[in-house]
Amino acid sequence: MRLSRYFLPVLKETPAEASIASHRLMLRAGMIRQQAAGIYSWLPLGYKVLQKVEKIVHEEQQRAGHIPLLMPTLQSADLWRESGRYDDYGEEMLRITDRQGREMLYGPTNEEMITDIFRSYVKSYKDLPLTLYHIQWKFRDEMRPRFGVMRGREFLMKDGYNFDLTVEDALHSYNRHLVSYIRTYERMGLQAIPMRADSGPIGGDDTHEFLVLAETGESEVFYDSAVTDIKLGQREIDYDNVDQCRAVMEEFTSLYARTDETHDEALFNQVPEERRRAARGIEVGQIFFFGTKYSEAMGATVQGPDGKPVPVQMGSHGIGVSRLLGALIEANHDDKGIIWPEGVTPFHVGIVNLKQGDDEADAACEALYKSFAALGLEALYDDRSERAGAKFATMDLIGLPWRITVGPRGLANGVVEVTSRRTGESEEMTPELAIEKIAKIYAGL
Repeated sequence: MRLSRYFLPVLKETPAEASIASHRLMLRAGMIRQQAAGIYSWLPLGYKVLQKVEKIVHEEQQRAGHIPLLMPTLQSADLWRESGRYDDYGEEMLRITDRQGREMLYGPTNEEMITDIFRSYVKSYKDLPLTLYHIQWKFRDEMRPRFGVMRGREFLMKDGYNFDLTVEDALHSYNRHLVSYIRTYERMGLQAIPMRADSGPIGGDDTHEFLVLAETGESEVFYDSAVTDIKLGQREIDYDNVDQCRAVMEEFTSLYARTDETHDEALFNQVPEERRRAARGIEVGQIFFFGTKYSEAMGATVQGPDGKPVPVQMGSHGIGVSRLLGALIEANHDDKGIIWPEGVTPFHVGIVNLKQGDDEADAACEALYKSFAALGLEALYDDRSERAGAKFATMDLIGLPWRITVGPRGLANGVVEVTSRRTGESEEMTPELAIEKIAKIYAGL
């Protein structure tokens, strides 16, 4: 993409309504525009990152054996009355009446609808286990939406639902989701710590939230600092292997890590004093096991091995896809702007032409641009007739992890300059080596 043809409405001034870094930088970098309180349009740069995040979530869900579908945003109130949640959910639910007088709601979550789908088609234990998920827009009418996409009213969420015959099978599904979530976040360059949490209106006794540590986090968290040293890395995990998934669960949750709702001071005091930490965290996902809470209320049964009907064991599992962009920026920024991890960057590399209109510089930039395209890498080429300082400021603001600077002086020596956004370090090399360097960085992602 050439910047002269791209829609990138960057702002020089910090909007008054933005109180945290991610909100401020998303507005300044032209990623989002507020349309109403807690409701945003996703402009091209923001939408591009949103798609990158969504793609990783899809890939890791399907790697774990979960099956995608798509449910509507509007749901019938009758389904929620069956489960007993329609009147219990509270004012966060946006209730709607259509022209026929039918009561509807804009879905804040989909336990009832997925249970209705399941009970309509699945009749035998032989069709289990089954995990279905979708990525869809949700709406919760927050009283005080704030912090941009971190606490909006309309948001994009991945929500998945497992159906199992036994508690043991359902707990394996729970563990499998925990493993897949950790891998998802690590691919994005995030460390999201699973913490014992409160289930809230979803229900159930077993639940973990995944929290990214950040000063602007809305949750107070307490943890053993040793949890930050645990990584899944490149380990191969067999998601059908019960013992392997359980071992990862135990590895990541055996040390103390809890949100303020479930914090236990006596247990916390058993952690060595030098490892006790209290901090703030941003929730980016949550997994639940709630047994037969919905299946019994809504008649979601299967014929068991003995021929008798059995209510299925269920759990639900969410990832805040749009919220993740805020968390990523909170964890990856400096005073100049965003610093995207390579796994989610909107463009793989930026190309800055220091002297637009110079035949040699223009030709070198065009050659770089086409070479990256041929390799399947997306370059953002700043071909505007702007001064160098403005071009560098834009690249720093939007946070592409790598920049190649091309100018007549360097070309006279046969080199371009490759700069890391994260470290600020620059290195001169031939254009061919610059292409090779960037290609190698992204080859393993």
